[in-house]
Amino acid sequence: MQAMKNALFAAATAALATLAPTHAFAEAHEDAEAPKWSIAIHGGAGTLSPDNMTPERRAQYEAALQEALDAGAQILADGGTAMEAIQAAIIPMEDNPLFNAGRGAVFTWEGENELDASIMDGRDRSAGAVTGVTTVRNPILLADRVRTDSPHVFLMGEGAEQFALERGFDVTGPEWFATEARRQSLERMKAEEMSALDVDHKFGTVGAVALDQDGNLAAGTSTGGMTGKRWGRIGDAPVVGAGTYADNRSCAVSATGWGEYFIRVGVAQEICTRLRMLQPPPPEVIAMRINEIGEVLEDDEGANEMFELIMSENAKIPQQIADGVMAEVKELGGDGGIILVTPEGNALYSFNTTGMYRGRATSDGVNEVAIFGGDVEAEASDTPDH
Repeated sequence: MQAMKNALFAAATAALATLAPTHAFAEAHEDAEAPKWSIAIHGGAGTLSPDNMTPERRAQYEAALQEALDAGAQILADGGTAMEAIQAAIIPMEDNPLFNAGRGAVFTWEGENELDASIMDGRDRSAGAVTGVTTVRNPILLADRVRTDSPHVFLMGEGAEQFALERGFDVTGPEWFATEARRQSLERMKAEEMSALDVDHKFGTVGAVALDQDGNLAAGTSTGGMTGKRWGRIGDAPVVGAGTYADNRSCAVSATGWGEYFIRVGVAQEICTRLRMLQPPPPEVIAMRINEIGEVLEDDEGANEMFELIMSENAKIPQQIADGVMAEVKELGGDGGIILVTPEGNALYSFNTTGMYRGRATSDGVNEVAIFGGDVEAEASDTPDH
């Protein structure tokens, strides 16, 4: 019996390796399932410890994450688009001084708040990004306007602000973005000759990724950068392919972390590209081929076991790919994390830090937020801690 099962596994593997989804089976799969939606958000990753956070502070973060998550999830549940959902989720975090994006952004060496953002639509891979913005309250909205209403992808500084004025954005004064806590971080950094990492202990970048009921993906990321950044430094958040990427063929990713390393690895696009290259056939095609093999070998029980095994292994692929790319970031010396949504509706995280402010919700009833690595409420039963 074992020899027969081994033969079944070898035959199934060989057959599946060359399969491509057929149009008929794809349509059947779509008709058989109710529309799915999912969303994941993040508010930064870094050196986080429950021992260093008061219950009141933790409750504040969890409430802020839940507010952002609910805003995006409601749009998806009502049939809205992934692009609408990620903006609805990001805007409350840009307006909340708990996060390093929009209001509450960190200060540059010169004592200014410079904002970066990027957004991408998985339907056509259209994208928009801005960097060094100082007068736009919600940079994610400006990034989307660059995507939809300009011939360019990436605008910077004064040019981005001129574009914003021409498109009807209100000028927001510097007092809106500035907070005393962030100012003290800059002063402490200068006085004690500390690095940005020593001052912040975390990366407060915010982001969201989503799948809507039409099967479209989107990703967006917004940040204030790193405390005391100099010489016009730009991190990964506004760089399409490093901090943000969405492609209906594979996934949507938003990143948070030490931007220099995420740029070098091209984290967001690298994850999506690997997943696209390893994308397995639909379940119907797998079932059909395994049934054919089972009939030849006259082993229906073995065929059923093989189907369950292959589907189980396929479900692990997105997490394995994300973890592998984050391991590369760590090997180079960087840290941080990502959120990921797949066309199948999987909403996942991967981070190589002690914590990441994060949340996810799906049409299957998942709705959870978490902060520290290993938080029970944020880990699926079959997903390892990260």
